[in-house]
Amino acid sequence: MIHGTRLRTVFGALAAAAAVAAATGCGGGGAEGATGGADGTMVLATTTSTQNSGLLDELVPMFEKSGDCVVKPVAVGSGQAMAMGEKGEADALLVHSPEDEERFMADGHGSSREAVMHNDFVIVGPPDDPAGLGGEDDAAAALKKIARSKTPFASRADDSGTHAKELTLWEQAGVDPGGSWYVETGQGMGETLTVANQKEAYTLADRGTYLATGNLASEIAFEGTKALYNEYHVIVAEKAANTGCAEEFAAWIRGADVQQDIAEFGVEEHGEPLFFPDAKN
Repeated sequence: MIHGTRLRTVFGALAAAAAVAAATGCGGGGAEGATGGADGTMVLATTTSTQNSGLLDELVPMFEKSGDCVVKPVAVGSGQAMAMGEKGEADALLVHSPEDEERFMADGHGSSREAVMHNDFVIVGPPDDPAGLGGEDDAAAALKKIARSKTPFASRADDSGTHAKELTLWEQAGVDPGGSWYVETGQGMGETLTVANQKEAYTLADRGTYLATGNLASEIAFEGTKALYNEYHVIVAEKAANTGCAEEFAAWIRGADVQQDIAEFGVEEHGEPLFFPDAKN
């Protein structure tokens, strides 16, 4: 159990609830509210990292132009996205929490799960690196240094794939984080990066969102180990009300042309890709 300082503001909670309510038709929930019937609309529950990085804004219009499906994207943590899929409130999921995804599939909540892309997680923090992470070669050991020094750390604390990875690393480090140095934002990646920047704190972020978030003094303090690998899969929900569009999207995003677009996304602006394609074509 984590007992750190909570910044889970009313605004953050309402924003997440409003996003889900807008997609599900607010009132009744369930599959009928999720897709609006047979009008060609599908709900895509996806991670905040795909939204904060700008990738979602690129992909959705492209997919809609490719056929007759209309997408209602909902950017939430991977855990919440899978909860929507389980309840029939989302047709397709684009998520990055592999162990949770495997349980989701084993429990019969998904009809298919396919690799789409990957990037990696990085630990970012103040430019002077007060916890001294620069000399470390192990991510868990880097987090242990943060805990020992009680340098502020901002956690998403939102049941996202990033949060799941963070908790795994704390467990590997043998640390139960808590106290005034451990700040739980309860928000998405972009917002958490902003909080970390303001508080001169470290945080765990996906590289794509970090690169796409401007006006940050925070710098990468630790990167490059296998433990920080970050993979994304597309899942068609078993309870999808618009199975046709969900399956079409899953095939489309793994197609050769779209995979090439993913490989090139961010290169012009940031000098490097934000994601790397994983579908085998």
